[in-house]
Amino acid sequence: MNNNFNLSILKKMSRIIHGGILFTENEKERTRDMKITVVGAGATGGYFGARLAESGLDVTFLVREKRAAQLREKGLVVKSVVGDLTIEEPKIAIKAEDIPACDLVILGVKNYQLAATLPQLMVLVERGAKVLPFLNGVEHFEILAKELGKENVLGGVCKIISTLDSEGTVHHTSKIHHIIFGELEPSGKEFCLELEQAISKANIRVKYTEDILNEIWSKYAFIVVFSGVTSAGDLTTDQIDAYEATRNVYRRSLEEMQSLAKAYGVNLGENFVSSNVEGLPKYPKGSTSSMHQDMRKGLPLEVESLQGAAIRLSSRKGLELPTIEVLYGLIKPYEMGNVG
Repeated sequence: MNNNFNLSILKKMSRIIHGGILFTENEKERTRDMKITVVGAGATGGYFGARLAESGLDVTFLVREKRAAQLREKGLVVKSVVGDLTIEEPKIAIKAEDIPACDLVILGVKNYQLAATLPQLMVLVERGAKVLPFLNGVEHFEILAKELGKENVLGGVCKIISTLDSEGTVHHTSKIHHIIFGELEPSGKEFCLELEQAISKANIRVKYTEDILNEIWSKYAFIVVFSGVTSAGDLTTDQIDAYEATRNVYRRSLEEMQSLAKAYGVNLGENFVSSNVEGLPKYPKGSTSSMHQDMRKGLPLEVESLQGAAIRLSSRKGLELPTIEVLYGLIKPYEMGNVG
């Protein structure tokens, strides 16, 4: 038999093993061709979508008319401590129906925008897409699973400090820019491993985990406290750290959220509270939460999906979160923007 023929067959049948999943060369090619739709091109979706597009992936931004006009005029501009970039002509869609093919949807909107995006998500899921939400909180996973089918929803969190200015430029102000994801249903594992391979070359930190629930709850517990104390107190991290009484509020809030996670079967670890309190002086001076930044701008706040959700979740388990309840009460008047 011809040796060249044997070599050709071997190449076509060659396989790599990753996490117990076998990929053929054709499957590897599919990961490179993965078509991604980013819903929302703001501080989160805009940043990660730009990085993925920069790496050569096929990325479409599903946005509203106003944002589309900004992107057409100026491109997608990112100012970042890990490297500026501009996507001169980003692929844009106003309606999901205008996107012919999609493998993955990255959901980068605010929680209070979730309901409005569901019809668009349904269109893309019906075309075979999986949904990877980067919303803050935990309640949205139940909503998405109910509306889209639990097999179509992945678990995911992102870690980033970024904001969007009035000109539409994304400002990424720390070296933190992490994507962590994993399957919520066993059927999603193969897709997650394909996704990890597809996005591994982007200028972001990527982590696939089989224990995504721990990551989701770890971020949720932290952000409820971080956003809560900074916003309710109009404080930056250095101001919180400067006073023992204020650090104690921060600590008690973390302890309450750790107890809530435990009630839902998630162990955040014995160092969760201490590591977060000890991390306060490590932030650059003047650091604060995105909720606090939104409050300063007079924008709507995610208080219901963060502090409000914690209170709802605790009531189901018969727990009390007295410190979180105070934070919630102080932030609630600003939920829809500036009071009055």
